[in-house]
Amino acid sequence: MSDPRPGEKSDRDLLGRLNLGMMGKLLFITALMFGFGYSMVPLYKKLCEVTGLNVLTPIDPDAARFAKNTQVDVSRTITVEFDANARGPWGFKPRRNSLEIHPGELSTMTYSITNNQDREMQAQAIPSYAPMQATPYFRKLECFCFKQQTLGARETREFPVVFVVDPKLPKDVKTITLSYTFFEVGAGQAVHPVLPLASPGG
Repeated sequence: MSDPRPGEKSDRDLLGRLNLGMMGKLLFITALMFGFGYSMVPLYKKLCEVTGLNVLTPIDPDAARFAKNTQVDVSRTITVEFDANARGPWGFKPRRNSLEIHPGELSTMTYSITNNQDREMQAQAIPSYAPMQATPYFRKLECFCFKQQTLGARETREFPVVFVVDPKLPKDVKTITLSYTFFEVGAGQAVHPVLPLASPGG
């Protein structure tokens, strides 16, 4: 069998290099996709923590110490609006629609929750914040959103939300809306609510 001509050998070498290059790119893309898929779980978990969606709100173990040691900024006044959205047979509302507070000031808002059914129900509250950039500056010491709540048939209970707004809140944020969605869990109910598309407080 005769040796390939110089032109044919050059073409084969070029094709071989192209194949190796393509294989390298495919291996890189495969590794990238695997890494992306592997990172989706912690990324989704972090997104839920930041937005307050689809997970029980974690207790802030440092909030009480923070509230005790932080200085109140009396030079600023922040309006905190309170919004309540019930998914199902609930009566759910804050005692007041808004509070005027100073950053660093310990504040409390009470929510009234009524089970309008003739049976015991277990429910969960999911908070969200507007603007979203205010989320890490809103520190809750006590909240009914930290765990699922059980209310008896036709029972009404009041739950306090104790919070402090970090004085490091950006200066351009003058209003924070704390919005809760309250929904039944268990008994075949969905554990991930469809949150309202309208702006909080609207």
